[in-house]
Amino acid sequence: MDELFPLIETLQLLGFAHVSGGDIELTPSGRAYAAADMLTRKQIFAEALLKHVPLAAHIRRVLDERPGHRAPAARFLRELEDYLSEEEAARVLETVINWGRHAEIFAYDLDTEVLNLENF
Repeated sequence: MDELFPLIETLQLLGFAHVSGGDIELTPSGRAYAAADMLTRKQIFAEALLKHVPLAAHIRRVLDERPGHRAPAARFLRELEDYLSEEEAARVLETVINWGRHAEIFAYDLDTEVLNLENF
């Protein structure tokens, strides 16, 4: 159950499922994602992430606008800390970075803690 609820929340957040009255139903996007090959899944995930997760869209927009297409993760962490505790802000940023890397909408250098578009 501890793993099921976050998964359902993620499916709803990304627009892949609707939950009502204890039932879960995949949306057309969710069905497309489930039926797709890995490359197409990444594309569908990227579109959903940019559409439904404002932080992911914000990070990508900042990277697109910067001449070097780089930004320190600390910049986004500070922004999140205006609304969340330090721990929660770090957890949210880590999740969005992992999702963004999976969707290949940006890269992240663990050593320098810098987000970038170097390989895109």
